Amino acid sequence: MAITPEMVKDLREKTGCGMMDCKKALAETGGDMAKAADHLRKKGLASAAKKAERVAAEGIIEAYIHLNSKIGVMLELNCETDFVARNPEFRELARDIAMQICAACPMYVSREQVAPSHLEHEIEILKSQSKTEGKPEHIIEKMMAGRLEKFYGEVCLTDQAYIKDQEKKIGDLIKEKIAKFGENIVIKRFTRYQVGEKS
Repeated sequence: MAITPEMVKDLREKTGCGMMDCKKALAETGGDMAKAADHLRKKGLASAAKKAERVAAEGIIEAYIHLNSKIGVMLELNCETDFVARNPEFRELARDIAMQICAACPMYVSREQVAPSHLEHEIEILKSQSKTEGKPEHIIEKMMAGRLEKFYGEVCLTDQAYIKDQEKKIGDLIKEKIAKFGENIVIKRFTRYQVGEKS
């Protein structure tokens, strides 16, 4: 199948990848737009993992106040260059993440930040619940793994389902943007304020 400039342009707009990468992906997938996009995504996410090791010392502070002015979020989102920090799509990403924090109320950025005492306490509660249910020990271990994943999905921002696309986690969204911008992106820190909440 002949690869037309229009096909390359369409794929570039969908994926944000370079023209030559799009042309090559279309050629390798016989002009199938969906397969070519998947191919680029896999390729991009693979390189995103390498980029995640690089220092992200630029970025922005995003402030989001919910419509009723009862909840507010301050977020620091980092990237590698000022050029990306000024990109409207990067700013939109920061706003989307701030809205996520507002709506889903995470306690930590990632599971690596979960306080050991909090994790131990949660494991203790989950084990106690499982024993109360009268499950055998080997079943309890399997149940614990699933329940801990659920716990991480509630308290860790990067493990939460994205409010705009429940099929995707915030961590996946970040990886997609790393692939698109070609720079490491890091959620550095956030604070969520709610009127009447004890500090």
